[in-house]
Amino acid sequence: MYEFNGKVAIVTGAGSGIGRSVAQLYAQNGAKVVVSDVNDEGGAETVRLIEDAGGEAAYFHADVSNPSDCEALVQFALNRYGRLDFACNNAGIGGESNPTGNYSIEGWNKVININLNGVFYCMRYEIPAMLQNGGGSIVNIASILGQVSFANAPAYVAAKHGVVGLTRNAAVEYAKSNIRVNSIGPAFIKTPLLSVLESDENLMNMIIALHPIGRLGQPEEVAELVMWLSSDKASFVTGSYYAVDGGYLAQ
Repeated sequence: MYEFNGKVAIVTGAGSGIGRSVAQLYAQNGAKVVVSDVNDEGGAETVRLIEDAGGEAAYFHADVSNPSDCEALVQFALNRYGRLDFACNNAGIGGESNPTGNYSIEGWNKVININLNGVFYCMRYEIPAMLQNGGGSIVNIASILGQVSFANAPAYVAAKHGVVGLTRNAAVEYAKSNIRVNSIGPAFIKTPLLSVLESDENLMNMIIALHPIGRLGQPEEVAELVMWLSSDKASFVTGSYYAVDGGYLAQ
């Protein structure tokens, strides 16, 4: 357990999957959590799960590709709870599957706007809020594809590489201000994003086989690393990238 009592966290994309697990664990460790998503039903369910477990949370609808939504999200956290200590910028989409020469301009812009611009927009407003109370911790959810390529996913790969670079840059800029910024690279995690593949057993077996550990990851396994990076136990860790990938990148 971590001592997050009196702390406040924002989690984007918290209506399901990794984001929901992160929000729940922040709350279990004592933080007040602002749950954000474009999926209002999923976000409300995350809040309900937190409250049923004795935690405190509030939902705020925010499209991270819209900078004014990101500004309003942070302002909501400040108005509701008076401070911001942690942020997990997790919202993202997979996008279309096409090689670079056939990738649609619309598809490219959508993925970049959500997966990369959205992380910047959130940090743009989270950092000043954290400076008000003397520091904080930001964890950006990148991907294994922030380190390597994946055929037919040029926008996703470019965005996640960008998230890793943006994370490192912000970490250097704000290290002396007591704001730590790190990124996490999950491999294939068992979340609703993969549910569309579950009907194709052969494809799922192929994806599982990409991981030396022999299975998909669980959202809670990613969330546990977010907790550690957010905590004082990681007080000397900033600008780092941590894979949660079952050995994927070690191959």
